[in-house]
Amino acid sequence: MAEEKILLGKVALVTGASRGIGAATAQALARAGAHVILTARTAADLEQIEDQIHEAGGAATIAPVDLTEPDAVARLAAAVGNRWDRLDHLVISAAYLPLLTSVAHIEPKEFNKALTVNVLATQALLASFDALLKRSQAGRIVGLTSSVAQTPRAYWGAYAATKAAFEMLLDCHAQEVERISRVRVAIVDPGATRTAMRARAFPGEDAATLKSPDVVAARITALLVQDFPTGHRERVD
Repeated sequence: MAEEKILLGKVALVTGASRGIGAATAQALARAGAHVILTARTAADLEQIEDQIHEAGGAATIAPVDLTEPDAVARLAAAVGNRWDRLDHLVISAAYLPLLTSVAHIEPKEFNKALTVNVLATQALLASFDALLKRSQAGRIVGLTSSVAQTPRAYWGAYAATKAAFEMLLDCHAQEVERISRVRVAIVDPGATRTAMRARAFPGEDAATLKSPDVVAARITALLVQDFPTGHRERVD
């Protein structure tokens, strides 16, 4: 479906676009015709994805951003707004997985980083890009979550707490914009996927048994053109 240029003329921003599901989603959106703004911390990694998109005939712009820096998201939104009059799609893929440990032994520095990337940066993205998304004819926000946000799991407390807060922010925002704009919000659980984060969490797992990030990317691309009810949730199995 992505090859049919279903997103031709759209402007999309993908966080965490330098690897894994974020990179695969950015490439899928570009193949579908969108101009994709790639964000992540490392410029060199983003440049590789940008080159691959350009080589495939797509359009992309890199915007290196460290989501832990104060005002980083606001500066990004200002830069995007200076170039485009709207943002059609926002895919929040960036996430930080802190060390897996018991709640009693959560390391404060790790927890603070997870809270900053997974929660505070999410609120900043929703706030900073609100106006640009509302200018779109069909603004769409897709946030990538994890099953632990709703299903407690021993030793996953730090990450689970941040993803639960992540989901709540998206759900509340979905209700707040539903009646005053055409913006729609969806939460997608990618399920078990072959990523570096997954490998860190499950080091003994056979990666060959997991689905490719491209599978998740294809589903996100298809979802962006659907008229789903705001607050939509789904899992990609």
